[in-house]
Amino acid sequence: MSLRIVFMGTPEFSVPCLNALIEAGHEVVAAVSQPSKPVGRGQVVQPPPVAAAAVAHGVPVFQWPRLSNESYDALKALAPDLCVVVAYGKILPQRYLDLPTHGCLNVHASLLPRWRGAAPIQWAVMEGDTRTGVCIMRMEAGLDTGPVAREAMTAIGPDETAGDLHDRLSILGADTLVETIAALEAGQVVFTPQPEAGATYAVRLEKTHGLIDWRWSAGRIHDRVRGAHPWPGAYVDRAEGPFKVLATRPLPGAVTDAEPGTIVGIEADGPRVACGQGCVVLTRVQRAGRKVVSGADFLRGAAEFVPGVRV
Repeated sequence: MSLRIVFMGTPEFSVPCLNALIEAGHEVVAAVSQPSKPVGRGQVVQPPPVAAAAVAHGVPVFQWPRLSNESYDALKALAPDLCVVVAYGKILPQRYLDLPTHGCLNVHASLLPRWRGAAPIQWAVMEGDTRTGVCIMRMEAGLDTGPVAREAMTAIGPDETAGDLHDRLSILGADTLVETIAALEAGQVVFTPQPEAGATYAVRLEKTHGLIDWRWSAGRIHDRVRGAHPWPGAYVDRAEGPFKVLATRPLPGAVTDAEPGTIVGIEADGPRVACGQGCVVLTRVQRAGRKVVSGADFLRGAAEFVPGVRV
């Protein structure tokens, strides 16, 4: 038996879930996404990834700027069995949660209650978590507080970026969603309430969350660089503009009495910089107004960055 599903999502992360539902034979009666916006330097108006994918599948698309009586009536008329929400970008009022026969399922990219909120992937990496995953949760009024039907765990690699993890979790989320809905149809889903112990919140990222403080430990700086990639990007403020750090190699056991942020040596893959504890090697960087280069190429083109100089 296939379900009549309303899909609500906006970014690229959501697209594998939409594709998986259609491939599994479910009837996606509509896709709801955020309005189209100007993109890139040319500011050409483009639909968000979910809207574009839905059109490609022949699924009707709604892009309401806000949820209102109009949007509620339109969704109610579709008589959905289930609503699937994946990074839609708006909080759903209770009447929307109550509208489908089986309620609303949310695909959340963390192991709840760890990292409820807007940016769970980035904060998991920035805070040095060694594992994460996806949870399929029944939505309720609280922010990511609903009971969990299924979770799938994965390790976070020591050098894995938030961008890499994002791509892996989007596929893992799609697979886990399809498994959950199959169990729901068979009457085999058990929703387990989340414990409050261990709950953390992943606040929405701002540009300043990428700012590096050299007084941090080498491990923390390495995690911040990984978690801020590709956005907001890790950086150091310099007079000529932001000095972006795209990749590092941590040396947590390195000992130095140099002021944090000072170049204390030259490695084959880049400059070694003192931290509050240990050092990091800057292996991929971008100076203001320049292209992204390896740490080694950076040293060949920036003769002024020598031991004793602050980054």
